[in-house]
Amino acid sequence: MKIIKDTKNELEIEITGESHTLCNALRKTLMEDKDVEAAAYVVDHPIIGEPKLYIKAKNPRKSLKKAAETLKSRCYEFKGLMESIESSEK
Repeated sequence: MKIIKDTKNELEIEITGESHTLCNALRKTLMEDKDVEAAAYVVDHPIIGEPKLYIKAKNPRKSLKKAAETLKSRCYEFKGLMESIESSEK
């Protein structure tokens, strides 16, 4: 991760090695936070570009951390649901 812009209310980071999957999930989760005014991402070039995530919030670093923790929790919940489905099919 590379920080491009870091001010009191704005954060822009480049997320190396990631794609639309993570960035879109982060953007959507960030927008669920009432303290986030805007969240967006862009990939300059579809093949060689690295995604850049932009956050405008009361405390963008705190909001990003909260969104990442929420996504992690949702992934574990989804994994558990999938495992329960698999075990019930056996």
